[in-house]
Amino acid sequence: MLPMHTRTVFYISDGTGITAETFGNAILAQFDMRPRHVRLPFVDTVDKAHQAVRQVNHTAELEGRKPIIFTTLVNMDVLRVIQEGCKGMLMDMFGTFVRPLEQELGIKSLHRVGRFSDITRSKEYLDRIEAINFSLDHDDGQSHRDLEGADVILIGVSRSGKTPTSLYLAMQCGLKVANYPLIPEDFERRQLPPALMPYRKKIFGLTIQPERLSEIRNERRPNSRYADLANCRYEVNEAEAMMRRAGIRWLSTTTKSIEEIATTILQELRPERLVY
Repeated sequence: MLPMHTRTVFYISDGTGITAETFGNAILAQFDMRPRHVRLPFVDTVDKAHQAVRQVNHTAELEGRKPIIFTTLVNMDVLRVIQEGCKGMLMDMFGTFVRPLEQELGIKSLHRVGRFSDITRSKEYLDRIEAINFSLDHDDGQSHRDLEGADVILIGVSRSGKTPTSLYLAMQCGLKVANYPLIPEDFERRQLPPALMPYRKKIFGLTIQPERLSEIRNERRPNSRYADLANCRYEVNEAEAMMRRAGIRWLSTTTKSIEEIATTILQELRPERLVY
């Protein structure tokens, strides 16, 4: 029998492998296939390269198909071992993009190993850590302190995607994000939580289809009033009505990825963060 996956894909890097995996996944998303993902990070010596080759070739023999290999290796000795030894389809990202750019720009690349090399000393890294701490402290309405320091304030009913979006914006974009659940008391008052009123320009709303919300809540609290479809419809309708009255921009997270949600928020509230 054929394995459940259609092909094994290796991401080989002398750093974390995040760049190779992100790029590779974007390419593979164009194909109707179910790959098995194997990330091999910190392959920064010839010995480790030989180990990676053995793992790739063993997979090729076991499955009877060429694995696909995405690499972001800058050490030429390490890369040469992979190029000469692997029985797979090799996609050398640096060879494909960096070297042609060196020729076009007339300058040599830094050939820096790893995306995060020496980054812990940079202001951008420290700001990102501060943003993550801020977002954790202000998750789910835990704190009203220092809201003037927030870059974005997310609101929406419980389980509409506020927490993962907050953490993504903090980790990937260095934004300080607070998020607040809209609850029955807010619906009875028919207005935003009082603590948020002075910061309306920073607020962005998330909503979701009631049917999907009920499914998500049932995974957490099966057969509860919290997850009941009628209650979910009530909460979503009230939350959307409140956001319309307050003039809050919002979107539905039902069919959107975290990346799509975050990009939309940036476009609406912090367009300068889309320029790198």
